[in-house]
Amino acid sequence: MKYTKIILIAGMSILMLGFLSCTKKLDEVVPQDAISKDQALKDPNAARTLYHGAYGRFRAFDATFFQLGEMRSDIWVDGLFTESVDGGLQNLYRHNISNLNVPFTNWGGFYNLIYNFNNVINIIPQTPLSATEKDRILAELYGLRAYVYYTMARTWGAVPLNTEPVETINNSAETYKRRTGADTIFTQVKADIEKSLQLFGASNTLAAGKRVYWSRMASLLLKGDVFIWTGTHMGGGNADFTTAKNALLEIRNLQGTTLDLQGNYADIFDPTKKSNNKEIIFAINYELQQAQMGMFSSFQVNSIQAATLSFAQAATPTVTSVYPYVNGANRVGMNQAMINRLTAAPADQRITNTFKVMYSNASPFATRGIFLTKYAGTTAGTSQIYNNDFPVYRYADVLLLLAEAKTKLGEDPAAEINAIRQRAYGPGYTPYVNSNVSDNMNAILDEYLREFIGEGKRWWALRRAGDSYVYANLNPTYFSPASTAKFLLPLSVSMLTADPLLTQTPGY
Repeated sequence: MKYTKIILIAGMSILMLGFLSCTKKLDEVVPQDAISKDQALKDPNAARTLYHGAYGRFRAFDATFFQLGEMRSDIWVDGLFTESVDGGLQNLYRHNISNLNVPFTNWGGFYNLIYNFNNVINIIPQTPLSATEKDRILAELYGLRAYVYYTMARTWGAVPLNTEPVETINNSAETYKRRTGADTIFTQVKADIEKSLQLFGASNTLAAGKRVYWSRMASLLLKGDVFIWTGTHMGGGNADFTTAKNALLEIRNLQGTTLDLQGNYADIFDPTKKSNNKEIIFAINYELQQAQMGMFSSFQVNSIQAATLSFAQAATPTVTSVYPYVNGANRVGMNQAMINRLTAAPADQRITNTFKVMYSNASPFATRGIFLTKYAGTTAGTSQIYNNDFPVYRYADVLLLLAEAKTKLGEDPAAEINAIRQRAYGPGYTPYVNSNVSDNMNAILDEYLREFIGEGKRWWALRRAGDSYVYANLNPTYFSPASTAKFLLPLSVSMLTADPLLTQTPGY
């Protein structure tokens, strides 16, 4: 029989190692390059290392969060690009998904993250940290765990539920776990959110500096998000929509100098303006000396192609002259209809500060693709540094989720929609006037489309709105009631083989 041990990795988190020849208790494992449980229980700095390591592990899933939340939407379907297609991302936007073509195996790796959170949640109360610091750390971890389980429930429906630490595994059978019904998963998500809010107490203070730690506002925002989803899909109805509205109103009532929309949309993502950025509520942090954002390389352009492309239908300026050090790829793009829709008058500062259309710099200057400028980073010497933070939640989320909750309650969402529009189009914007539920939802979804390109939100916005809105916006060639495409993702054959308690997602 072979067994598994778990250790606490300094600066990273808890990592499950390979099978070993004997069982080891967590507190018996003290390798030189690790933080052991014994160290964390004695040394407050070691305990803080575990805490920060949880964020390091969360950051490692940024591409997964983005792809799950956006690549199945209508933004990138059959777009124009200059290089060979990214086949994996194409399978997502074409919904080429089956039990033999599974885009995210092993639950997307999320259980590595869940086990990390569970172990840190278990250890932190036993450490020599102050009670105040313990409560804050636990409040953050419960919020993060709720966010991950929420993502998993939206993706697979029923998933195994595990909220306990794993210190010792005596045999492989102990790792087997049945899928827990989605209703129970959502109950756990809501419980974690409430635990997070309880531990945060009454303080809505956002950390000074970069907003890269979970906060009470983040938990309130997640609460609004989750309750709109369960109100729509889990039978919660008006009771859940009202709970969502009240949570979101609590945040909106805090709008002021430290929490608001940025007047200049580009400032939200500017790497030089991260400190106390009033629109950010929670973001994944990237810095030159720590890690750089690499997930959008397929949405940029390589240096050879860049010399043959222009940002205007003319020979100049070439892409190279504007971005001399960018060197990624261009394997994903937008189709011409989507480009036309987003760039049509009136001018929308969200679009001009999110992507640029690339044309051939030779006549007839045909459209070749788009360059995602939102995450182009900064330059250091002769290098491009991809140090934009990746927003998970920002104040625009509050406004559009609040508009959605109001709409589903039969109330007027115009104030929230117009706050978003005024920032986008300037003082001459056309105000939205309250209409019926369908028109209101379509107006909200149009703002979602423009507001959050590249932020992993569009697919979830369509799904949360309701099935009819998904069918109305996605290409019916790939996703419609008559197609074989499914909302939830399947499990791979290897997952089903490795765990005899697992069953396939219905429909596959």
